[in-house]
Amino acid sequence: MSKIELLKGDCLDKLKELQDNSIDSVVTDPPYEIGFMGKGWDDSGIANNPELWKEVLRVLKPGGHLLSFSHSRTYHRQAVAVEDAGFEIRDQIMWIYGSGFPKSHNIGKSVDKLQGNEREVVGETKAGKTALGQNSGWNSHENRTEIEITKGNSPYEGWGTALKPAHEPIVMARKPLSEKTIVKNVLEHGTGGINIDGCRVDNSDMKVPDNANEIQTDKPKHHSGAMTGTIGKMQVHNSQGRFPANIIFDEEAGKILDKQSGVRKGFASQNCNNQQLYGGNALNKSSTIRDGFKEGYNDTGGASRFFYCPKASKKDRNEGVEHLEVKRPDTRTDKGMGSFTEKGVQPQSNFHPTVKPTDLMAYLVRMVTPKGGTVLDPFMGSGSTGKASVREGFNFVGIEREDEYMEIAKTRIEHEQSKNKHREFFE
Repeated sequence: MSKIELLKGDCLDKLKELQDNSIDSVVTDPPYEIGFMGKGWDDSGIANNPELWKEVLRVLKPGGHLLSFSHSRTYHRQAVAVEDAGFEIRDQIMWIYGSGFPKSHNIGKSVDKLQGNEREVVGETKAGKTALGQNSGWNSHENRTEIEITKGNSPYEGWGTALKPAHEPIVMARKPLSEKTIVKNVLEHGTGGINIDGCRVDNSDMKVPDNANEIQTDKPKHHSGAMTGTIGKMQVHNSQGRFPANIIFDEEAGKILDKQSGVRKGFASQNCNNQQLYGGNALNKSSTIRDGFKEGYNDTGGASRFFYCPKASKKDRNEGVEHLEVKRPDTRTDKGMGSFTEKGVQPQSNFHPTVKPTDLMAYLVRMVTPKGGTVLDPFMGSGSTGKASVREGFNFVGIEREDEYMEIAKTRIEHEQSKNKHREFFE
């Protein structure tokens, strides 16, 4: 059963209350430092402050991993602060989504307004409508507002100021090992490695030949994929999925990718002699080669099957908090520019503006947390990391400064505990 500790207050102060080397992993979604919605908490500089990450480093066990989201515009500042605090930057994970809403300033329209030029109405659309429909995607909302589509004739028609947001980078860093080798560090502290098999990309929907033989019997708990191949005349079925990548798509982005790539068939496994391995074309194909055996998956589908694509859930955001006060997650800045969600968004119980999908956070905590370990989120927000930690059976420590989000997080995590029959330990 999971032990949960939620701390109310400034993360720099509350982190000092935690013991050295007491946390197994940190998975967090801090402020992006872009003045989001005109909120003070997104323009404080805390995410780019090395002193914060030094405290995070202190409480992590040697070899413990940090996964921290950022904005494409400010990622470099956070990554440098993390490195300056003493972390080793191990990688960058890219969270790619298809439901981002453009926030570009329409220069042509503003020019026409300034000069008093008339614009032609050529149609209308729903604000934020995506390729899969207006209510799809990980951050979907109901009842988008109608917007007129107009066209002008100035030289600046069609010019804007920003691109459509479609990704968020995640810095992947690790506290330096205390032992001489990764193996000794893992044996001593339980940290330092990545749970590869627990995060393999699921291929369980592919067809397996009736005469296939199992060569991998320990299927990953969450991602039991499938692979078929041929060694001589023997059919082989591998129950492991594809190796996890440093790119993650949401469901909508995955479908867009598949539409672009079309349906492709993968090749089957085969023996490779030395000529094939080093002088032939075996290395020019997407595969894993080891001990003279090239592993193929013999599956069919779009390009998204190579990556983890968590499915969107409309109920995830507000699940368990339906009884709380309903508010509108106003995402407009003082200048009236929308941000991650659109103008006209309807009120809801979980009114935090940047809620991450629980399935995504569950995948990330599973990737870097050992069995029975403790996950820390110094910027808990509406509690998606805590909810994911409970779902995965980990202990969780969450820190949140804002009263309005603390109640949402506590309620969401309690609800997840009740679903998973875990005992409550709120402090």
